[in-house]
Amino acid sequence: MASKLNRRNALKNIIAGTAAIGVSSGFSALAMDKPESDQPLSLKGNINHAVCRWCFSSLDVETLCIEAKKIGIKGIDLVGPKDWPTLKKHGLESTMCNGAEINLVDGFNDEKFHEKLIQNYTAMIPLVAEAGYKYLICFSGNRRGKDDETGWNNCVKGLKQLMPLAEKHNVVLVMELLNSKLNHKDYQCDRTSWGAELCKRLGSENFKLLYDIYHMQIDEGDVIRNIRDYHQYIAHYHTAGVPGRNEIDDTQELYYPAIMKAIAETGFKGFVAQEFIPKNADKIASLKKAVAICDI
Repeated sequence: MASKLNRRNALKNIIAGTAAIGVSSGFSALAMDKPESDQPLSLKGNINHAVCRWCFSSLDVETLCIEAKKIGIKGIDLVGPKDWPTLKKHGLESTMCNGAEINLVDGFNDEKFHEKLIQNYTAMIPLVAEAGYKYLICFSGNRRGKDDETGWNNCVKGLKQLMPLAEKHNVVLVMELLNSKLNHKDYQCDRTSWGAELCKRLGSENFKLLYDIYHMQIDEGDVIRNIRDYHQYIAHYHTAGVPGRNEIDDTQELYYPAIMKAIAETGFKGFVAQEFIPKNADKIASLKKAVAICDI
């Protein structure tokens, strides 16, 4: 009989039994089937929710802030200094600042980019601190034939020059884990273990990882185990459905309530930011649905 159930019904049956194992019913019928934007959410407070700006680029920043605030979202990711005043106006945080990086492929693993990167980050770190924010994104860059040891050594050489300034201003440089299988071919920091080793070598609480659940499911899987094993090196999380960076629902292969429960159980107090591509014409309804599913 179970084989005749479609995925939606199967998930609903799983949800009905989650109380026995302590997992929140994030994939509730309401969250999956009735994401109307006028229905208020009652967030539990175990997850600090954010949203990535670029996924909602069809909305101006002001509108995104207004709608995000209604949902209970506390911050917006990947916003630079020009938009910080708008976030502050609405009482939202720039939860992952950007604007110092060159791009995703030219990063700290290559010495030829160090001069420019150090210049950029030296200017940006005090701005982040002055605005009252804490996290600033960075990237390893592409391998371009470099082995792991060379990549680690080059990253350490460049980032070590910035750690005193970051520590002085209480700003954390956060390197994003990206998949190299599909979206970012040749990217070097494509495994949690690679990023964790870099954290160990730097030995500073002002350097951490951005664990992108979408990217790491593609490149390594075993998401919950890796979150538990490496949580001390993780400062931030991104979400999205796999495959396709789709909305978080019953069409994709990750069960987000269990992942969120694992994150909360590590004692994580940072932010989880939605980074899916909305398919629904009502993008805010899609965002609200995803937040409801991830709120355990």
